[in-house]
Amino acid sequence: MKSLTDVARQISRMLYVKGHGKCKHEWWKGPVAFLLLTTICLVTFAVVQSVRKPMERNGTKAWEGLQSTTCDDPCSFVITESVPDGVVYNKNATKYQSTYNSWLNLINIANSSLDIASFYWTLTGRDINVTDPTSKLGEILLHELGKLPLRNVSVRIASSTLSFPHQLSTDLNILKAKGIQIRKVNFHKLMNGVLHTKLWIVDKKHIYIGSANMDWRALTQVKELGAVVYNCSCLANDFSKIFEAYWILGLPNATIPSPWPSFYSTNFNKETPLEVKLNGTATKMYLSSSPSRMCAKGRTTDLEAILSGINSAKKFLYVSVMEYFPTSRFLRHVLYWPHIDDSLRKAAIERHVHVQMLIGYWKHTDKSMLAYLQSLQALGNIKKVHFDVKLFIVPVGKFHNIPYARVCHTKYFVTENVAYIGTSNWSFDYFNSTAGVGLLINQAEENEEKPGDTAHHQLKALFQRDWNSNYSVTLDDLGDNSKFPFKVNGLQ
Repeated sequence: MKSLTDVARQISRMLYVKGHGKCKHEWWKGPVAFLLLTTICLVTFAVVQSVRKPMERNGTKAWEGLQSTTCDDPCSFVITESVPDGVVYNKNATKYQSTYNSWLNLINIANSSLDIASFYWTLTGRDINVTDPTSKLGEILLHELGKLPLRNVSVRIASSTLSFPHQLSTDLNILKAKGIQIRKVNFHKLMNGVLHTKLWIVDKKHIYIGSANMDWRALTQVKELGAVVYNCSCLANDFSKIFEAYWILGLPNATIPSPWPSFYSTNFNKETPLEVKLNGTATKMYLSSSPSRMCAKGRTTDLEAILSGINSAKKFLYVSVMEYFPTSRFLRHVLYWPHIDDSLRKAAIERHVHVQMLIGYWKHTDKSMLAYLQSLQALGNIKKVHFDVKLFIVPVGKFHNIPYARVCHTKYFVTENVAYIGTSNWSFDYFNSTAGVGLLINQAEENEEKPGDTAHHQLKALFQRDWNSNYSVTLDDLGDNSKFPFKVNGLQ
């Protein structure tokens, strides 16, 4: 390969000969060649830096290449959830770390960097023009985030350009004024969708993934499910590649690369998952992303991850999502989309997997969803087939003045050895045009010292607690009470 000097000399000769004919002296050794060479070097350096700089944070170079699929980090996994005010479980029911405490802890331990990708921001009551004491936790988080630049913690936020209904939020303007970097990604223009992802990356070591938006209602008014993985730099650095993709797309006039540059590529996927000890148990795990246009080389799509988890189930499959549609939701002409539906039916009918689905139901539920759920529930009438469907209803009670609240917003499933936590509802649009992520964890054996410490064991216990609670009702229980306000099993 020719050096920059050789290239400069060749260009100089070509320019001189073309303009003046025969060269009688080696003028390209003089000041003109020096200026030309300097210009080439500066331009080349600028191009390299324009690619390299966005990918380099705190000494970590995500663009350097693919990772090893084994990791020696002492990774630990914690389930985190939001239980709406007024929802009370039995005294002996299992409790999990709150989303608020998890986020506050991540803020407190941040030493160098915090990256957040989120749909929208409404962390204060005034953001939605509501006065309610339950907004206090969100306001505390906003205040604590704003203090991070004072500790020399670099904070970047990638958010969607589209606003949530009834939103008057000034959160991002407040944070920007405090030195936090903000970019809004126009996924509506890029893919006719939104940035629906909810993720945190702290110091390239700790991550949060889950259903909770940066919304005070996600802390006290909406049922949410997520997870924090601590001290797992190999996973966090891979997660950073997804965040960096959002960050780049937040630039003016950005377009989705095809293909994505190699520094966004990954080794961690369905075929070659990351091998790590998670809570002391041998674990295979990977991050998935949607839609396919957002997946660089090696990245498993979110739909593939979900289908692989469902298809691997042999004994049971417990699913909890806010919405379930084997169709599109937001297209003008409804599109039939049977991928997940077919896998669920196949699991129950062919492999006799015991399937239980817990679906969120609230004021804004599209009632046509009930027909699809009844179709699945009917499979339970077939011999040796076990398929049960329930609805999780969060009572509204005294909180009727708070818009877009009081709902089960979770997105996860669990089998005998797989735990999956995602950010997408289950319909065509979320996997075709909406940006989302998922974390799939496979633990084939229990931790002998702490058998209840595995991710899938924790998620199974949480699901069963909710399934057997007073807030879960069958489709038959709902009957003619499908209209809001609900009056089922004493729930209102």
